[in-house]
Amino acid sequence: MSRNDERFFPVSWDELHRDARALAWRLASLGPFRGIVAIARGGLVPAHIVARELDIRLVDTVCIASYEHTERGEVRVLKGVEGDGEGWLIVDDLVDTGRTGRVVRAMLPKAHFATVYAKPEGREAVDTFVTEVSQDTWILFPWDLERRYAEPIAAAARGRRDP
Repeated sequence: MSRNDERFFPVSWDELHRDARALAWRLASLGPFRGIVAIARGGLVPAHIVARELDIRLVDTVCIASYEHTERGEVRVLKGVEGDGEGWLIVDDLVDTGRTGRVVRAMLPKAHFATVYAKPEGREAVDTFVTEVSQDTWILFPWDLERRYAEPIAAAARGRRDP
């Protein structure tokens, strides 16, 4: 699929906050949860909102690298967590193909896995989600800032040479 065939779904901060709160509403009757495991980096903001709404103070992270800009790469676990996930809630912004979700699910098989957005190929990897989008849709999160890829500050800095 070419970049021209993709659809774009821009999400503002207000919309993300509303959708993360909707996720918390869906999860409220499933708890209580011991804590939240946010999948960094995309799951950090939704996990914060869900933690606030469910009054959960214990938040940890699983750090995964699987994308470089828009290119999918090998799923690498940069930081895991202890245990099998019993009583824990995993939160991410999106399940796309489910590759990352399956890796985290294997690490924490007893956790409840929730995302704000889900695409058809990855839906089976999560237990709860709020909004489904088509597989060919690229979600533009508020931290993307523009309707195009916004290069992170660190990547831009690496490309510069000091005078």
